[in-house]
Amino acid sequence: MENNQKYALITGGTAGIGYELSKLFASDGYNLVLVARNEYELARTQTELQDEYKIQVHTISKDLMQREAPFEIYEEIKRQGITIDVLVNDAGQGVYGEFVDTDLDRELDIIQLNISAYVILTKKILQDMFIRGEGKILNVGSVAGEAPGPWQAVYHGTKAFVNSWSEAIRSELKDTNITVTVLLPGATDTDFFNKADMTESKIVQEGKLANPAKVAKDGYEALMSGDDKIVSGLKNKAMVAMGNVMPDTMVAENMKSQQEPANKK
Repeated sequence: MENNQKYALITGGTAGIGYELSKLFASDGYNLVLVARNEYELARTQTELQDEYKIQVHTISKDLMQREAPFEIYEEIKRQGITIDVLVNDAGQGVYGEFVDTDLDRELDIIQLNISAYVILTKKILQDMFIRGEGKILNVGSVAGEAPGPWQAVYHGTKAFVNSWSEAIRSELKDTNITVTVLLPGATDTDFFNKADMTESKIVQEGKLANPAKVAKDGYEALMSGDDKIVSGLKNKAMVAMGNVMPDTMVAENMKSQQEPANKK
């Protein structure tokens, strides 16, 4: 395959949207560097993808909630002599509840994971891409970043950063052969809601969750086309469009009605 000397680095590549992206890259002949915390899931995914797609899969077990982890990941790929052609920042988590009650340490970890890890990995790998004069970056943002998010205030804030920052660095790179694409999924059928302790919210109990394989395909196609942004799903496209013309106070109230507990009186 024409891509069999190329490498894609994917954070959160063993589950959810990241796992589906891993399969898409593998099916196109990319070798992979997968980053996740769970060593068992990394080994399982490594074996599966190597056997099925006949590619090389390197795994790095790191907790991206730790500030030093993204730097250590970069140093590891340099030690192994791996050139990253495509960077996918996918790993992310949320925390559910009203901000006055939620755990501050947990929220600081989420800011580290959802923002700082993206910035550090992108900075280090982008500088190498810039020297070579080519590369692709896919940042998984969210439609959550397009609206204030009561009951998930910090998560929505982190994704607002990712969406805005991705567009900014894309503009800075417009005269190069390096593209930056941001994928904006809506509520997707992954383990996100379990990790966020959010399974009792209306959006989970009463909504229809997107298929992560479909979301990943939308993101992958946009990345390969060099698009700047893709909102996955017609419903989400409509929601973002409406949010652009509605007052923020109204958008926030609408989001609160979707995200509050289903049993809230």
